[in-house]
Amino acid sequence: MAVSGMKASEQFSSLTTSMASDEDLQIYCQPCDEEGTRLHAYGYCTDCKEHLCKTCLSAHRINKLSKHHALLDATSMPKVLQQPSTFIQTGLSDDLSLLCGSHPKEMIKYYCNDHTEFLCSVCVTLKHQPTSCNVNYIPDISGDKIDSKEYHVILNTVNTTYDQFQQLFKDVKNMVYKSNSSLKNALVNIKQFRQEINQKLDELERQAEDAAKVIEQDNNKHIKAIQTTCEEVTKSLKTSSDTIKQLNTTKQADKLFIDLKLAINLINDTERSLGTLTQKSFDTECQIKCRQSSHKGEIRVKTSQDELRCCITGMTLLTPDLLIITDYNNNAVKMVDISSQYVSDQLQLDAGPWDITRLASTELAVTLPFTQTIQFISISSNKLITKHTMKVDGKCYGISCYQNNFVVSFLNPTQFQIFDMNGTIRTTIDERDFFSSPDYVICNRSSIYISDCDMKTVTSLNWQGDVIGSYSGISWPSGMSLSDDGTVFVCEKKRNVIEEISGDCSTGQVVLQDLEKARAVCWCGKTKKLYYSCDFEYENFLQIYKLAMS
Repeated sequence: MAVSGMKASEQFSSLTTSMASDEDLQIYCQPCDEEGTRLHAYGYCTDCKEHLCKTCLSAHRINKLSKHHALLDATSMPKVLQQPSTFIQTGLSDDLSLLCGSHPKEMIKYYCNDHTEFLCSVCVTLKHQPTSCNVNYIPDISGDKIDSKEYHVILNTVNTTYDQFQQLFKDVKNMVYKSNSSLKNALVNIKQFRQEINQKLDELERQAEDAAKVIEQDNNKHIKAIQTTCEEVTKSLKTSSDTIKQLNTTKQADKLFIDLKLAINLINDTERSLGTLTQKSFDTECQIKCRQSSHKGEIRVKTSQDELRCCITGMTLLTPDLLIITDYNNNAVKMVDISSQYVSDQLQLDAGPWDITRLASTELAVTLPFTQTIQFISISSNKLITKHTMKVDGKCYGISCYQNNFVVSFLNPTQFQIFDMNGTIRTTIDERDFFSSPDYVICNRSSIYISDCDMKTVTSLNWQGDVIGSYSGISWPSGMSLSDDGTVFVCEKKRNVIEEISGDCSTGQVVLQDLEKARAVCWCGKTKKLYYSCDFEYENFLQIYKLAMS
């Protein structure tokens, strides 16, 4: 089948019209010849100017594009090949310049609506017959596409898709940038963490060196004292031994009796002088066992008597089920029933109480910094009752009691005082090189611990006022509580954690984290529960955690 607009084959154009006779000329189907098949021509299309075989002739008669063409049979057709017209050679439009993918020598001129494919004349003849496909000649249907609705819709769709892919590229680029940045930040954090670890190790090494020097000095001092004693004792024993032998040899019984008894006394005194040797060493291992924690709820401590939000600055246990707290904002001391989880009694004071300690089973003492007084409170029938007050020299903040003494920390001036139970000052400690803002104090048999938010330390003293240890791995210490094994729980408001520090203040570890500005803390050894108060969002509640050894 021939289709209008197709070029004549070069092999046919090379034939001349001056052949000798009809018998010598063999006329072949031009469309089939272009496909490489030689079939005799049985007709001729005067419109297409092409000779056709039987098959192409039949197809030409029914094809929608060529059925109206004028056809000649074998007897009427020209006996020579016709040169294609200028129209056939150049095509109807310069726009039709796309080569067919299946027939590289042919131009795309048709479009199949059924298969949505572009076709050349050969494609139409061989694969897209008009009987089965809706085929259009492109110049016939392209005229209405200029500024058409389809043009605008497709153009908008292309532009939208372009914008989407541009945005996709930007999003992917941004995600890659964030991913790379997160990796860099992770590396920076790791390096920073390594630096902090190194600083902590350096601090531990320094503490170990300082402790080793102290032990070495003590050892040298003891060795010299023991050496002197040993030299004196050995000299006396040698003299006694020689005298006893001499008296025994010379048969001086009376003197021998006396010197033997004196030797016994000398031996007893010597044994007491020897005493017991104890090896003292510095343990570089962590003295705190790891703990596991679980949240056990919270207790609301704000009552109908309170005009302001609570500010719980101090707390102490009366019994495992009874907790006494100070509410600085509301000038109140409150009794909290832990079993029922409510405030069972509330005592109003003239000023805000800061810290509280238990003096005896039913006796309490509270510091009032603003009035520079200590308020003594008793408990009777589960009611808080005010007793006498004691005027002190300065703004008193932290307070803690052990046996027959209680310790108070002061600001303006910065100092500590140790009182007996009658309120008589036994010792005043002024160590301003070590302390600046000692908000809280707590004590046991051997040590007094002070938290200082300005110095960023928790420092331990003996009862003579000598500094014996200091922990500086903390940024904002506040309330403290002693555990049953001698470690110290301390709230750290800046890092929002509670840290447990060893009794010698050499090491520490975080036991609770992600808190909201923890301020005061109290430990119950019997129930293994830790109570603490917070600022801001949770300031009207006490939080309860169960701590256990892992």
